[in-house]
Amino acid sequence: MPQRRRPEDGVLVVGAGIGGLCLAQGLKRAGIPCAVYERDETPESRLQGYRLHIDVTGIRAVREVLPDDLYARFEATSLRPRPTVMRYDDQLALQSVARFPEPGVNVNRMSLRRILLSGLDAVHFGKRLTRYDSDADGVTAYFADGSTARGGVLVGADGVNSPVRRQYLPHARIEDTGLRQLYGKISLNEQTRPLFDDEMHAVYSMILGPGHTMVGVAPVAHPEPFMTCSVGLRREAIGLSDEELAGLSGERLRELALRQVDRWHPRVRAMVSSWALETVFPLVIRTSVPFAPWASSRVTLLGDAVHAMSPAAGAGANAALRDGAALAAALREGPDGAVANDAIAAYEEAMIAHGFAAVRESAMNGHQYLGQDLLPV
Repeated sequence: MPQRRRPEDGVLVVGAGIGGLCLAQGLKRAGIPCAVYERDETPESRLQGYRLHIDVTGIRAVREVLPDDLYARFEATSLRPRPTVMRYDDQLALQSVARFPEPGVNVNRMSLRRILLSGLDAVHFGKRLTRYDSDADGVTAYFADGSTARGGVLVGADGVNSPVRRQYLPHARIEDTGLRQLYGKISLNEQTRPLFDDEMHAVYSMILGPGHTMVGVAPVAHPEPFMTCSVGLRREAIGLSDEELAGLSGERLRELALRQVDRWHPRVRAMVSSWALETVFPLVIRTSVPFAPWASSRVTLLGDAVHAMSPAAGAGANAALRDGAALAAALREGPDGAVANDAIAAYEEAMIAHGFAAVRESAMNGHQYLGQDLLPV
């Protein structure tokens, strides 16, 4: 007769973003029960961006957790761009070229999320965590709709506003970087393709202007060819509160962006003018402040919930994927085994090292190119 599983044999994952779903896929592959709880009502409820660059670390993590058929879908929906980061001035004069020693891929963020959602049996949307209780045997999660769930380990994969982190590590600090980003998509067609030199079909191209303003573009191939195009700027240049900025229509956001690039090269202005208005949204860029390790327990964290960072190093998604695969490996003997063998503690030690290193690199790059506020000491 098969042994009945206890609730404590499973893992509770709070957050169905890239890192949390990577973890869930890895746990499924290892045969460890797992349930994912996401506060958003649907996978499409909230815009975070349209393109991710997945480097060799991220690709390795995806390969580790996905079955062959889903990994084949990942490859089929990925674009191998020119392995460079291009830097131009505001008149499109080339300033520098940085080359990647190992090629990565550009992916549609939503396509990757759908792949990572595929085949998972227990992903629950509309579940906002309010608190949790932890004891010697497991963790109980409480949700705003009055429901509860119990597992052997609870993982906060719930992003920069993580309720898990706020309860578990209340001393952890999240700071405003001083940066804002206006983000949109440009469909590639006969009218828009000539706006982009062949060299701009790269990992990323940054066009830097006065006042720490930047236009960034990058190609994506799925489900149709398009360019992501964002305008990054200091909050002081906007002249609006974040609440007012969030309330602007796509047309008003485009008008705001065009004012920032008024004297730039006509092709740059044409890029911003070509935004599909229904795709345009603003982002407030925040960062974690690195802090000391903590005592390990049955509660842990991954991705932006612990090491949120600005996009200036292109490392956030790759760090989250690395966390998800590494934590799945740490939990492969089940929650009790991971606690007994200090596997969670070992995961956290490595995660803190690489995660906070990426936070510092992102802050340094952001300060150099965009005037990001320096990390507090």
